Amino acid sequence: MLAIYRPIFSLLSSTAFLLGASGLHGLLLPLRGQAEGFSTAALGLLGTAWAAGFMAGCFFAPWLVRRVGHVRAFGACAASAAIIALLTGLWIDEFIWILLRAGTGFTMAGAFMVIESWLNERSTNENRGTVFGLYMMVTYAAIMAGQMIVVVADIGTASLFMGAGILFCAALVPVSVSSAASPKPLADVRLNLRGLYANSPVAVVGCVLIGMANGAWGTLGAVYGARAGISTPEIAVMMSLVVISGAVSQLPVGRISDRTDRRFVLAGAAFVCAIVALSLFVFSPRSSVAILVLMAAYGAMAYTLYSIAVAHANDHASAEDFVKVSGGLLLLYGFGTMIGPVLGAVLMERLRPDSLFLATALPHFLLAVYALIRVRARAPVPIEDREAFKTLPAERAVTPQAVLLDPRSDTDGNGDAVAGKEAA
Repeated sequence: MLAIYRPIFSLLSSTAFLLGASGLHGLLLPLRGQAEGFSTAALGLLGTAWAAGFMAGCFFAPWLVRRVGHVRAFGACAASAAIIALLTGLWIDEFIWILLRAGTGFTMAGAFMVIESWLNERSTNENRGTVFGLYMMVTYAAIMAGQMIVVVADIGTASLFMGAGILFCAALVPVSVSSAASPKPLADVRLNLRGLYANSPVAVVGCVLIGMANGAWGTLGAVYGARAGISTPEIAVMMSLVVISGAVSQLPVGRISDRTDRRFVLAGAAFVCAIVALSLFVFSPRSSVAILVLMAAYGAMAYTLYSIAVAHANDHASAEDFVKVSGGLLLLYGFGTMIGPVLGAVLMERLRPDSLFLATALPHFLLAVYALIRVRARAPVPIEDREAFKTLPAERAVTPQAVLLDPRSDTDGNGDAVAGKEAA
């Protein structure tokens, strides 16, 4: 059994190092920026720049891989990410950090598209589900582990920036020494908004709104924690707790959505997120215990929404369109993550730190309302005709290439996202 998965061990190892470095660097920047007195607008733009760079990387990485090959493309991306991490520790400046953060997003997209396409080619129809599950486990575990590294050193020194650079470099080693054959060239990433919307209006609107909320929280959550007065270790726990609670609750919430109209589940979970967020804004808790409990409740619902939205879209799509629809929705989610940090920063700047949760409550409330409106406009897919719910990470460090790893994928991933079985 172990022999079957030995060829992908090096790829998963590189994934772990990359995501560990990304988790550490992504949490360190807002914490250090907050300590340095960066404006809230600049801290929000760090998230927008990362998302913009990541989206650009998804579109341009296939060209780079075709030009220089998988190993060289991966090496260039990981090495560039390491250089950027070190530069952010040497050059403390708002504008420079925003530019460098876009570069990190671009290089991470390229690196992960290489790994995900490689994992897909090394998988078989028999073990694809297991490989997909392992990849999701490594994704969650590595991000949380990277975030927790901030507790081992002073954020006011260059030590943690150096640690992030080391982890990015470490990701080069497993892939560089791997004997696995390089996969086929990456498929170009395309987006057909009209086809996606015709397939599932709720999923299209929902993925943008979910991206807005998650982008605002993911970028500015650490800033909120610092301004709320909790310690750096508690901030690291808070950020990881949101991810953990979301990962744990995906399966039970998903199973409920398998048995009823997914739009009701989507609306209910989004409404709970909005209520929790509004509670954090109205009551402004300053006790670390209260904040951690409320954030766990928030993450338990917020980090299930993306998976439910994708499952709903795939219920209406034909089997051959699974890759196109899922990949397109991931791109729309990415666009949403570009908007959320700006909205959150504006509200935090003009009101108070807890106003971050207004930036998450608004898109969640709009999603709940729109999902319920669509219930009246379109009948649900019969339960026996639905795709079974699958856990998906609502994280930006996943590219459209990851969709090919899903066991439901039965195409080569080429082409546009197109309409499915029914019109809206």
